[in-house]
Amino acid sequence: MELTLSDIEDANRRIGPYINHTPILSSSLLNMWLGHDIFFKCENFQKVGAFKARGGVNAVSWSLENGERPKRLVANSSGNHAQAVAYAAKQFDIPATIFMPKYSSKVKIQATEGYGANVVLSETRDITDELVREAAMEEGVFWVPPYNHGQVICGQGTSAYEAFCEVKDIDAVFAPCGGGGLLSGTYIAAKGLSPKTKVIGVEPFNANDAAESLRKGSIQRLSGVPNTLADGAMTMAVGDITFEYLKKLDDFYEIEEEHIVYWTQWLTHLLKCRIEPTSAMTMEAVCRWLKSQKTKQRVLVIISGGNIDQVTTSRIWERDRLQRPPKI
Repeated sequence: MELTLSDIEDANRRIGPYINHTPILSSSLLNMWLGHDIFFKCENFQKVGAFKARGGVNAVSWSLENGERPKRLVANSSGNHAQAVAYAAKQFDIPATIFMPKYSSKVKIQATEGYGANVVLSETRDITDELVREAAMEEGVFWVPPYNHGQVICGQGTSAYEAFCEVKDIDAVFAPCGGGGLLSGTYIAAKGLSPKTKVIGVEPFNANDAAESLRKGSIQRLSGVPNTLADGAMTMAVGDITFEYLKKLDDFYEIEEEHIVYWTQWLTHLLKCRIEPTSAMTMEAVCRWLKSQKTKQRVLVIISGGNIDQVTTSRIWERDRLQRPPKI
């Protein structure tokens, strides 16, 4: 069934009591350097530190609203979705088991356990995915997928929905792509509220399964764990639901690791808050897109999260990139 703006609005109503209405920030210095107006929807200030809280809460709330109270929630994730489902389970007093690969960020594993969920670690993402499929077959268990579920997508879309209700005349909105849930929800919200706005996706070049899928016209799966600092975009493949929305996007960019590091440093400096590499990489795509624009643009960037562990932080700041200011 095709998801609509009405579905996003329903999700926005459901999750209101449980999530933060996140701020929109901008940097006058960055706007001056680039010659355009950039608005950042900061989901790093969201519950669990990422937009994923929206989808997790909406999916569980939707189930309860439809008279189905799960005996247990299960989810598979390498990070922020794990925390989101654990958080949702705590809000609605439902036990949760979260399956995570061992390479997941340690702070995200700890946070997931901190919300009261039982965390099961496995060697690879493929094993993690198989374990959650087995668990989901048990009676009374509700599997909350990280992206490939209509109500998860609608929850994620409430971030853009909030932003478009607050900031008008946006020419383009950029969001990172892992499994495609955030981008799908952003597309539905943007086209519903501002049809002229271009919706553009971004993913790491080192984990470019979505871009390969779009080029080949069918879902492509990564052959192994990708080597990228953008751990929020390390999904092995997009879903069959999200892929249909990704095919409708106005553009899609693949970003190299050096640019991911550069923009993580600069956005952290300019916005004065913690920003995940997955979020920061979108700015490189923004700059590449702006090079082809003839007039001043108003751009919305979805900052997807701010959960970074010590190892990733050390890699980001190995070398100072702040001596070279951003430009187009």
